Amino acid sequence: MEHERTSADAAQRQRHLRFSRLPEPIRLKDTVEERPVVTRDWGSSACNPDAWLIRMGGL
Repeated sequence: MEHERTSADAAQRQRHLRFSRLPEPIRLKDTVEERPVVTRDWGSSACNPDAWLIRMGGL
């Protein structure tokens, strides 16, 4: 019976160490990813009749 109480206490201590405080806050500017705009090359897909289907996720 004492063994069960000891293991339960150890598990409770582990939970307390893990969940007793909130994680560090994340700054809003760290959540944004900026990429340069890339212009589309319309000439490469002009001859592909299925290009619209690929863009729309049909394939």
